Amino acid sequence: MDTSIEVRAIEILTFEALFAEERDRLFASLWLITSDRHEAEEIAQDAFVKVWERWERRGAPDDPTAYLFRTAMNIQRNRRRRAAVVLRRTTSPKESADELGAVEARDVVMRALGALTPSQRAALVLMDLLDMTSTEAAAALGVRPSTVRVLAARGRAALSARIGANDG
Repeated sequence: MDTSIEVRAIEILTFEALFAEERDRLFASLWLITSDRHEAEEIAQDAFVKVWERWERRGAPDDPTAYLFRTAMNIQRNRRRRAAVVLRRTTSPKESADELGAVEARDVVMRALGALTPSQRAALVLMDLLDMTSTEAAAALGVRPSTVRVLAARGRAALSARIGANDG
């Protein structure tokens, strides 16, 4: 018989022995911790699966029992954390934004911006949205700073008139 197969057979038997020796103790411990039989069963199963996967990849841990219990406790803590997050989200939902209102407002702004000249739009975007000075915006547009200020002022007036007309 090939030695790698013999070693593999010994590892399987060792894991099976760990399972046989520790399953009841692990389950009982988890049942006491979670106060829920089904939850304890699921966590124990998940822990044994993780230990088995680790066992296959890297061989037996130095202390398989300690590794099994540590894995189970980590799984239980992660489940508890996730449950707490879900509970917080469902019991204290965030203010639901008026999504339809936001879409409508965005549409009004886009239509109003569309009515401006491209130069006015560019001046407004650079100065009002990107917080550039008139000098910086002028350099970006290739015009004088006074031209950018005039374009922005005219654009703001047109937007105000257009959006104000839609509100009424």
